[in-house]
Amino acid sequence: MSIRTPESTAHVSYPPPKEFSASAHIKSLDEYRRLYDRSIKDPEGFWGEVATDCHFFKKWDRVVKWNLPDAQWFVGGQTNISYNCLDLQIERGRGDHTAILWEGEPCDDRGEPREIRRISYRELHREVCRFANGLTALGVRKGDRVTLYMPMVPELAIAMLACARIGAPHSVIFGGFSSQAILDRVQDAESHYIVTADGGWRRGSIVPLKANVDEACNMTDLVKKVVVLRRCENEVTMKDGRDVWWHDAVKGASDQCPAEPLDAEHMLFLLYTSGSTGKPKGILHTTAGYMVYTMYTAKLIFDLKPDDVYWCTADIGWITGHSYIVYGPLQNGVTTVMYEGAPNHPAWDRFWAMIARHKVTKFYTAPTAIRAFMKQGTEWPARHDLSSLKLLGTVGEPINPAAWEWYHHNIGHEKCPIVDTWWQTETGGALITPLPGATPTKPGSATLPFFGIDPAIVTKDGGEQKGAASGLLVIRKPWPGMLRGIYGDPERFRKQYWSEMPGVYFTGDGARRDEDGYYWITGRVDDVIKVAGHRLGTAEVESALVSNPKVAEAAVVGFPDDLTGEAIAAFVTLKGGVKPDESIKDELKKHVSSHLGAIARPKDIRFTDALPKTRSGKIMRRLLRELATKGRVEGDTTTLEDFTTIAKLRDDDA
Repeated sequence: MSIRTPESTAHVSYPPPKEFSASAHIKSLDEYRRLYDRSIKDPEGFWGEVATDCHFFKKWDRVVKWNLPDAQWFVGGQTNISYNCLDLQIERGRGDHTAILWEGEPCDDRGEPREIRRISYRELHREVCRFANGLTALGVRKGDRVTLYMPMVPELAIAMLACARIGAPHSVIFGGFSSQAILDRVQDAESHYIVTADGGWRRGSIVPLKANVDEACNMTDLVKKVVVLRRCENEVTMKDGRDVWWHDAVKGASDQCPAEPLDAEHMLFLLYTSGSTGKPKGILHTTAGYMVYTMYTAKLIFDLKPDDVYWCTADIGWITGHSYIVYGPLQNGVTTVMYEGAPNHPAWDRFWAMIARHKVTKFYTAPTAIRAFMKQGTEWPARHDLSSLKLLGTVGEPINPAAWEWYHHNIGHEKCPIVDTWWQTETGGALITPLPGATPTKPGSATLPFFGIDPAIVTKDGGEQKGAASGLLVIRKPWPGMLRGIYGDPERFRKQYWSEMPGVYFTGDGARRDEDGYYWITGRVDDVIKVAGHRLGTAEVESALVSNPKVAEAAVVGFPDDLTGEAIAAFVTLKGGVKPDESIKDELKKHVSSHLGAIARPKDIRFTDALPKTRSGKIMRRLLRELATKGRVEGDTTTLEDFTTIAKLRDDDA
């Protein structure tokens, strides 16, 4: 069957495979619509019934209390998500079932992995309890924020579950971030404890995690203790009185640690995401609502069954990893796969080899990865038996139809439904998504809202658009997984999410709804760039550029990229006497990488004598975005102060 072009897939619809629907949790579109209608009309009854699948030490008095913009879910209840991921699964007879199936990156000369670990639910419970007791012995108490900066190893999940067990909110930082990013997040969270590793493997090299932590700690006196996992055996400096090896922290610790009964609204974690102000914001998620929402979305979206081997390829440092590597899958008692390294190490078939080796049944990855695999050709997946796969998923940014079709034909072999999920760090779990046994899919569309999600398309002035329409995407009703705030900044929370469109949650995304009611996400409408699904504030990248002594001013914008969805273009004004050349471009790219991490590295840098600004001095990034994307400016320039700046940029680009 030939792959269609994006244009020809605009109205193509794929029904769920009949054999999949026959055994699915939600078996038809009619069943979906019936449950969806109930979830919107009677959210308290609907979510109260869903929550009975979870363990509560004390049942709630009220399902939801909504005082815009503040939501409380399962008010008065007491629970613990670590108990639900571990103890409850053991009580249900899953103790000997593999909870985490982990593969390390390093391979032998034949390309076979050197390390594979299978950790049962009972073993995971034991290790979580030991580390929870170890943290307590180091002084960690209920309410203390614990920063986790680790490679993709089981101990990262163990640390998260241990923190949750004792009521210490965790703040996971992606292992690709720099020491400055660690410092910013530690200071904002007022975190006194860091858990890290000596290093982590990435494309055959060691990422110096402990060294980055040391550099951050040298710039603050907040940190009391640093727990260090021995992973790569690289040489590290251990500071007396502050640094403790993981194996020493758990030596002699009991493998029993009763889960702390926590209030439903107890802070579970902070997860930092970029904002348009340049300061990373700590998205705050609480316990019970997030727990119920991740359990239920994971169960239905991936149609999880007891013997599934489920693999989400995200890093746990992002919300996808929190919700759909750790908390969602473990609450459903399945095997969740973790992989330490890069998708192309030692070769471009690493993912496909792992699927074949571990008989993966459900596979969830990013459009960026799919586009990268497309470029390498079909011979890599063709080398491996992918017949164990039953479902495919995508996450991170909208998937273009050509990549969707490639995924469908070459990985799913036309028998696996694809769940194209749309959601955000702030939402806790997927909001718009197919249900694989019920929803006909259209390549490139996230399809229909999940239960309890009430989306709308509105104009810039808040006017609701009916039927087929394009505009801004908002959510009108609260849902259990929603963020509860921005840590330490309630006014920013209110202003950013609830003020632009009063009375509703403003997602910051544009969307189109077609004649079937399907949603097509068109991307961010603010100054946040989404590179390979990772959100980066323009101000954060600009600040890094301007911190270079050769740079006078900088503006960054996103532009379409075949591989990463969006890439960063930087327009830079150099200080007097500095001559622009390729060596300075390379220097600035490295400079940004060292400050923010490789994900923030600009793909394109252009030098200019001046940036286009309004008369009030605001940089007109819209015009720069048009230049980066189209090579010309077509939009309104009436507020531009100096028209020659655009002319010069256009001439330089020609």
